Amino acid sequence: MNKYYRLDVVLLVSVLLLFKWGKVAAQYNTIHWAADGYQYFVVDNGNIVEQDTRDTSKHLVLIAKNWLAVKGINNEGVKRFEFSGDGKKVLINTNTQKVWRYDTRGDYWLYDIATKVLKQVGKSRPASLMFAKLSPDGSKVAYVSGHNIFVETLATGAVKQLTANGTEKLINGTFDWAYEEEFNCRDGFRWSPDGKAIAYWQIDASKIRKYVMLNTTDSIYPYVVPVEYPVAGQDPSRCRIGVLGIETGVTKWLNVPGDAVQHYIPRMEWANNNEVILEQLNRAQNESVIYLCNYKTASAKAMRSEQDKAWIDIKSMWNGGDSFASDPAGWDWIEPGKSFVWASEKDGWRHLYKVGFDGKESLITQGNYDVISIDLIDAVSGYVYFTASPDSPLQRYLFRVKISGGSPERLTPADEPGTHEYKLSPNGKIAIHGFSNSYTSPKVENITLPDHQYLSGDVIRVNALNKSAGIPEFFRVKTVDGVDIDGWIVKPTNFDPSKKYPVVFYTYGEPASQVVTDTYGVADNDLYKGKMADDGYIYIGLDNRGAPAPRGREWRKSIYKSIGTLNSRDQAMAAKEVLKWKFTDTSRVAVWGWSGGGSTTLNLMFQYPEIYKTGIAIAAEGWFLSYDNIYQERYMGVPLTDADRAIYIKGSPVSYAKNLRGNLLYIHGTGDDNVHYQNAELLINELVKNNRQFQLMLYPNRTHSISEGVGTREHLATLFTNYLKEHCPPGAR
Repeated sequence: MNKYYRLDVVLLVSVLLLFKWGKVAAQYNTIHWAADGYQYFVVDNGNIVEQDTRDTSKHLVLIAKNWLAVKGINNEGVKRFEFSGDGKKVLINTNTQKVWRYDTRGDYWLYDIATKVLKQVGKSRPASLMFAKLSPDGSKVAYVSGHNIFVETLATGAVKQLTANGTEKLINGTFDWAYEEEFNCRDGFRWSPDGKAIAYWQIDASKIRKYVMLNTTDSIYPYVVPVEYPVAGQDPSRCRIGVLGIETGVTKWLNVPGDAVQHYIPRMEWANNNEVILEQLNRAQNESVIYLCNYKTASAKAMRSEQDKAWIDIKSMWNGGDSFASDPAGWDWIEPGKSFVWASEKDGWRHLYKVGFDGKESLITQGNYDVISIDLIDAVSGYVYFTASPDSPLQRYLFRVKISGGSPERLTPADEPGTHEYKLSPNGKIAIHGFSNSYTSPKVENITLPDHQYLSGDVIRVNALNKSAGIPEFFRVKTVDGVDIDGWIVKPTNFDPSKKYPVVFYTYGEPASQVVTDTYGVADNDLYKGKMADDGYIYIGLDNRGAPAPRGREWRKSIYKSIGTLNSRDQAMAAKEVLKWKFTDTSRVAVWGWSGGGSTTLNLMFQYPEIYKTGIAIAAEGWFLSYDNIYQERYMGVPLTDADRAIYIKGSPVSYAKNLRGNLLYIHGTGDDNVHYQNAELLINELVKNNRQFQLMLYPNRTHSISEGVGTREHLATLFTNYLKEHCPPGAR
């Protein structure tokens, strides 16, 4: 399942850097580069400010939060913004509200930079707006309101409703819960380059059953909270792409081959004024087809197809996981309407290919390494900038390679081992560079490229390797199955190798996240009150097969149809190797995890009770057939037969609950809309049936993050710490 508690470690540096800069970490369009590539605009504490990469002391406020408050906008100021094509106007998003994970609904205002006139967009709508965006010529704004698409002419304020059939079940221009959660799809419409048409997704969730959650705390009488939630084995929502003529208001539906229910469309973009390009996945997500669609004739032509024995990752699954920064639904153009870059694992490694509209395909990157993300396509200079780590799956570095192919050139300095992230200017000459490693706190500098020369910001100096308390060391063990498992270890303060210490394993285990990375704070545990090292714990994290580490396709996809079994065995067999170390106390071994890590924790406690004596499982999925279809079917297959369902049952913790011998603390929020509380009750029933004693903590009406409400996180941390100390006592013996 998707990991919600722990940030994707590929993005850990960028998240820390955003906080370091003092920026509000907007979910998309965080950085807007000026034409010269030296200046950029960002949101800083609700203000829109201009920064100069050559001098970080320059800090020009374009739109001030206080001024917006005077004009009647809430005190939060700007959340995100967009410039018009000529740079003379700014579309501001503010007063935002969460829709599932992110604050994608809110108010929009247009600011004229020259006249300093501020005008609200869509103020006649009773419902707040979503995904408002300017037309290419800046004369109109389109937006979603009440599940319908509208276009507003800025000069006159005239509003035209382009769709009228939108409901909570028939969704135009945005997505249902499953598409948002599992494909990172949120913004569901696109202006054509000439501004004469809009292409959009329509999601028909009318046949999706509602999962009913019960709110028992916010009123005297409890009430139900329904969520359209298609579980594994149930049909997905129907999805199709329509193109709206702005003048006519008529939708032409693209005739994309295949059943619209049994296929997904996770990516779509305009190729030119007349054609839309899209990616279609079959329901099992192991076949990808790219179609080029002529919207005037509604015809669709397949231009590329690919199959995989396991699954095919879409862009946001591999391009850093950042659904907004990587624009999961968009395209990586070399020449719009002629050629683009595509990622594939068909040769066993994730590599980049140039794909032409003429059907020709050529390899850009090659070798025994994975491309982790595309950072920039500079068609003018003829380079693709990308992140990779050929020598260590724990680290990240910037490379560039000619679009025509050849040997990649590493741009990151060799004397900065660790994890690097770059935000490149569109011309590829300037970058905001973030760096950290396990013993060096996050740094941010502005640099020139390709020479990687310092311009301004932090002076990056790698700290001396420090093996003091709290600093993780990295290791690799080979299991009895011949599998090399990467791990980190934090040893106790004043460590004495002649003594024995309790071991606490942190786990995730599913394909949504990598645990072992060379990043600052990778081994932090914010649920432990105090410092585990000071109290005398050995703290360890391990990455089993299936973790999205850059170790090749076989490493990542060997977990196919084996979640709950293969990952559990890898973790347990690696733990056995660790526990051979003389300073480990095999009578005091604990494991904990959240979400997918909670499920892995349960499976380790139940399947390998001889190893793990104490477990803390948070928001865990106990029964895989209860989780959403897009995620679970991607990794476990589509459960349409008894044999298919047996694979799910074999991996589910509930199937092994009768084997519990150790101490288990199970924690869940009753308002969890991701891993539903139903999982808790199914597990509880099985434990009760077999008279297996355990401790239970339910947080009323809390979601998957268990973060809502005054005192919640403090209570959770206290509970976690006390339980661990009681059942896995700290200190040397």
